[in-house]
Amino acid sequence: MGALIVVDIQNDFLPGGALAVPRGDEVVAVANSLMPRFRRVVATQDWHPAGHKSFAASHPGRSPGELITLAGAAQVLWPVHCVQGTRGAAFAAELQAERVDAVVHKGMDPEIDSYSGFFDNDHRRATGLEDRLRALGESELWVLGLATDYCVKATALDAVRLGFRTSLVVDGCRAVELQAGDGARAIAEMQAAGVTLVTSGELLAGGSAGR
Repeated sequence: MGALIVVDIQNDFLPGGALAVPRGDEVVAVANSLMPRFRRVVATQDWHPAGHKSFAASHPGRSPGELITLAGAAQVLWPVHCVQGTRGAAFAAELQAERVDAVVHKGMDPEIDSYSGFFDNDHRRATGLEDRLRALGESELWVLGLATDYCVKATALDAVRLGFRTSLVVDGCRAVELQAGDGARAIAEMQAAGVTLVTSGELLAGGSAGR
């Protein structure tokens, strides 16, 4: 049994988007190639209300990239992005969304961000992803998407903490890189926590990963 977790492959994170991840569009083909190989595919979707507190625009005089404290945790301020119902929040047009079995929204509380597909950043409120996976009997996860150093990392680390056997599809991720090397450091942190590193080529060569 196994499930592919496709993290935040949304227009605002692609080139030309409000919070574009460098070469973020390159993960779409990787996701498309792998989705048919898994029994189940779950996609996370940043789904912010307008005026979310993680937006720099919600804090007069602040700029994207600055750090503040939000709900007791360090918070990077971001450009306005992935606002509910907007084109920027929609999945990439090239993503084969018809292969997605379930969508989990996150970041809906205006007072706190949610990098992880499992929890808000304070880990007090769950998104429902864990319950959904447990109900389906899934215990092994593969994670890819955007961005390596934020939402992918948080999702993979939470998956391990929750007891899922977790693999990162390295070539299916791209990083924001606010600081040079953030992507590589994120991968190292995930690996140290028990996340297995794989490539899409290895999965495709091995047959149906989720069967």
